Amino acid sequence: MPRSPALEPDRSYQCSIFPLAAASAASSLLTRRQALGAGASLLAAIVASPARLRGGSIEPVRLSTFTADVTVPLGHGMMGGAWLSKSVKDPLEAHGIILMQGQTRVVWVSVDWCEIRNDAYEQWQAALARAVDTRPEHVMITTVHQHDAPVADLRGERILRERSLEGTICDREFHARALERVLIAARLALREARRATHFGVGQARVSQVASNRRYIMPDGQVRFDRTSSTRNAFAIAADEGLIDPHLRTLSFWDHDAPLAALSFYAVHPMSHYGEGEVSADFPGLARRRRQKELPGAHQIYCSGCSGNVTAGKYNNGAPENRAILADRLRKAMEQAWKDTKRQPLHRMDVRVENVALRPRSEPAFTTPALEARLTAATPRFQQCLAAMGLSWRRRCDSGTPVQIPAIDFGGAVMLLLPGEAYVEFQIAAQKMRPESFVCVAGYGDGATGYIPTEKHIAEKDPNLSDWCWVDPGAEALLLATMRKALRKT
Repeated sequence: MPRSPALEPDRSYQCSIFPLAAASAASSLLTRRQALGAGASLLAAIVASPARLRGGSIEPVRLSTFTADVTVPLGHGMMGGAWLSKSVKDPLEAHGIILMQGQTRVVWVSVDWCEIRNDAYEQWQAALARAVDTRPEHVMITTVHQHDAPVADLRGERILRERSLEGTICDREFHARALERVLIAARLALREARRATHFGVGQARVSQVASNRRYIMPDGQVRFDRTSSTRNAFAIAADEGLIDPHLRTLSFWDHDAPLAALSFYAVHPMSHYGEGEVSADFPGLARRRRQKELPGAHQIYCSGCSGNVTAGKYNNGAPENRAILADRLRKAMEQAWKDTKRQPLHRMDVRVENVALRPRSEPAFTTPALEARLTAATPRFQQCLAAMGLSWRRRCDSGTPVQIPAIDFGGAVMLLLPGEAYVEFQIAAQKMRPESFVCVAGYGDGATGYIPTEKHIAEKDPNLSDWCWVDPGAEALLLATMRKALRKT
């Protein structure tokens, strides 16, 4: 497939943060193994305790916010190469905070991309860590998971380019430019750090947005075909199924002045999609409306664990539904803000646990099977799926684990889970710390794809037929690691 002119290298572009040299740009930032030092085990149970001043008082927490445009050019792969971008309806953005206490700095950034996976995730961590002078494992990246947005898997893209195939996941030069914009924004934000004296917690029920993919037919048959847009009368009539109905907002304040508001809600963030019209979809619209309403508080939206949660019961895919869903989400953000209760912010504990999730071992997911699909005769999207599957297997072979980080403020916790974890994991996390306000974001390192429960595997959830790269048994491994990350110190 001829490359779009929009994707041709911009030879006038010079990167001030790191050298932009096509493949070498990726390899130059793949320093995670070096950062691990003696090995991946050193990341387990890292705790950054509150720094103390002379006399025993605890140093204050400071906060910076940043945003950067990360909109793809025309002709770029969307949702991992399922289609190409044709127009831009509204921009894609990265929104983040930098929390600082003593020598500890932690970055949390939410990106309007479908996924960031494998070596691309490592690259974001390493680059942002250098930009703000922190550890790579203290950089936590979540994607909102819009489908009219890109997937970043640099190793997967290299696999496709090495074979001169038509499929394309992500353009490496665009990825480098987008990441540099984020780095510059984060570095500049350090100059504007403000003291964060309080954190606030508030939640509200979201009305008529989320529904589980799984529903029960009148004859008792279990079905999983309630997608993000649904016209099936039975799927629409069935109840919502298992969801987390609440949007949670964690905010940071300098006494009475709001600094940032991070909203967490578990639903696939798509209204209509698949035609190549780039968009941050209804969560992006809701976030921007709240930013206009509260200009002093930087608005950040994070998708919760929503691998099996969509808007399908309340969305038939009509374009006008985007604004309707956005307004329902915005109303919940507004109510959560009104109900916010503030608490003094004294501590910031950072914990990062590792989990070694096994690659899927079924015949269709083995290395020979994936390699066999990397031919010109294979449809483009299937080429991309095979390349992403190989990227994950090579990552597993290298012994690089998946990180489960948590930022603990005592009365509130931010937990980041990988891939498309099912909503059961979010609900489990809340039960593990019932005395705390637990905010869960999914779509951390996206390498795993769907992370289902054993029940879904037993029920033969058809959504696991391709976009799932982990072996059965992932549920127990992930839950055990979550408990470690959420433990109280």
